[in-house]
Amino acid sequence: MAMAGASTATSVASAHLCGLRCPSILSRHQPHAVAASVALTHISTFITSSSSAPKFSPLNCSASSSRVLSRHCGGAQFKSGELAGKFSWRSFGVTDGTGVKFAGFGAGNAGFGSRVLWGQKFSVNATLAETEISKEQKNSSGDGDKSQFALSVPAFQKRLRIADIKGGPDEGLGRVGEKMVVRGWVRTCRVQKTFSFIEVNDGSTLSNLQAVVQSDVEGYDTIESGLVTTGASVALEGELIESQGSKQKVELKATKVTLIGGSDATTFPVQKKKLTREYLRTIAHMRPRTNTFGAVARVRNALAYATHQFFQEKGFVWVASPIITASDCEGAGEQFCVTTLIPNSHLDPKTKVSDIPATKDGVLDWSQDFFGKPAFLTVSGQLNAEIYATSLCDVYTFGPTFRAENSNTSRHLAEFWMIEPELAFSDLKDDMACATAFLKYVVKHILENCKEDMDFFDKWVEKGIIARLQAVAEKDFIHITYTDAVDLLTKTKKKFEFPVKWGCDLQSEHERYLTEEAFKGSPVIVTDYPKDIKAFYMRENEDGKTVAAMDVLVPRVGELIGGSQREERLDKLEARIEELGLSKESYWWYLDLRRYGTVPHAGFGLGFERLVQFATGIENIRDVIPFPRTPGSAEF
Repeated sequence: MAMAGASTATSVASAHLCGLRCPSILSRHQPHAVAASVALTHISTFITSSSSAPKFSPLNCSASSSRVLSRHCGGAQFKSGELAGKFSWRSFGVTDGTGVKFAGFGAGNAGFGSRVLWGQKFSVNATLAETEISKEQKNSSGDGDKSQFALSVPAFQKRLRIADIKGGPDEGLGRVGEKMVVRGWVRTCRVQKTFSFIEVNDGSTLSNLQAVVQSDVEGYDTIESGLVTTGASVALEGELIESQGSKQKVELKATKVTLIGGSDATTFPVQKKKLTREYLRTIAHMRPRTNTFGAVARVRNALAYATHQFFQEKGFVWVASPIITASDCEGAGEQFCVTTLIPNSHLDPKTKVSDIPATKDGVLDWSQDFFGKPAFLTVSGQLNAEIYATSLCDVYTFGPTFRAENSNTSRHLAEFWMIEPELAFSDLKDDMACATAFLKYVVKHILENCKEDMDFFDKWVEKGIIARLQAVAEKDFIHITYTDAVDLLTKTKKKFEFPVKWGCDLQSEHERYLTEEAFKGSPVIVTDYPKDIKAFYMRENEDGKTVAAMDVLVPRVGELIGGSQREERLDKLEARIEELGLSKESYWWYLDLRRYGTVPHAGFGLGFERLVQFATGIENIRDVIPFPRTPGSAEF
């Protein structure tokens, strides 16, 4: 962690070492010490001290008598003004006659009064004056010393975020007295006569961090001149103190204000007022700075993390399914075509139809296309996941999928993400169990790890959402067959927009009635759907009319998960493909999975954006994905 003023401290430390009398450390070998004393030039550490040079005394030093300088030292005490302490190292020596190297200083930190020396494993490289010994070593080194050209690479460390400061149970009180640098974007700046309040947010949490800036603080002129405004990016250095206000437990007593990027307050798109979701979709590059979309992004991230965590803990293998495919998993034909037959530069939108390659019969000549045949953006990674499931047993895909459905509803996107596990040696019951465990797992994860954001959604988006999610995490899932569900829906007195009868696909209003009213908020799993309304790959049941399919219904959303046991019998699968008029040649590899070591297997698909909707209460699916792709809209 770099401290404030690190670059200045480094140069001070280097200057001190350049003037260091090395015999005070290397007391046992004066010739080498004298040679080293004239040339130490670089040290990778951060240290604050007065301008006086530090004085060192030896501790547990040992030396060898060889001409190649070699030391194994425990440490050396030093004093510089008010700063006193001890350097520790594991070794130091001359490797080829032209360099001195201090390697592996001990990790950790040591306090010296109010100042801190941060030590982590690092090296000190220096140049030796050419003495008779060093010349002899240089001449014998062959190519010479190349280390003088090597630049050091700093270790990457987690940055201090506002969530780290305020996110604990004590809301930051445990960090009172710490000096820190906070970087973020200004939410508000209130200028008083002799001081100002600046609230900044770095996106790590819903909460802002308030900074109190006195008028004598370095950089205060940027506040007085009106440059520190809403939307501007700043760095605030100071000490964390207990807040005198009631809105927060801690605040930053600033000692320095640095304006990083200005912002015109008169044109900044995200003003501090109520903004409609429709308007915010037109400025998707700015909407993450609002409370709502910042919270959505963090919960979405937590759900993605929990998804990988669940499947990895259960022994699943993640598989990257292709985005470009020649297959239509759902058989619906609503796919985006990928082609180079049309000029593929957006800089030249004027394309004559006569320039598109065609056969003598006047149809597109796919043989001249990039893949030599029609190719599309995938609607699902399921078929590819089945390949790996029949080799690795349990796998899952998690990636973008596409559907060219010309629908402008709050439930549809042209580009969306899918979670699709596949389980080998499994049937529909195993599939139901996996779906249930997964949903409970991710819901518990966000309730435990996104408390501030979930409280925000409960207050401002959907009142009662936390209780609804807790019910999903704690209640047993209800299992009902499609036939029984239709019977229940037809007997209810509730009027539906779409009539219900056996053989029809259940609509959202039917699904929500089942889970919200009929079963009082419990998730519902409906199984054994008519085969005529389901995909070709679903296993046919013994009755010949239904398939081993299942849908998981949840309150507010309706269908959240759809899955099935896959048809593992080659003859049944071939017959179903022919029945639906699909091309067996296109699925030759899929059929091979049934020819060579077929096994019962099952899986499900979960639209990730639907899951985020369910978890946040956001009604429009376009508001739970960073950059929605819908008919007529592909901005950003």
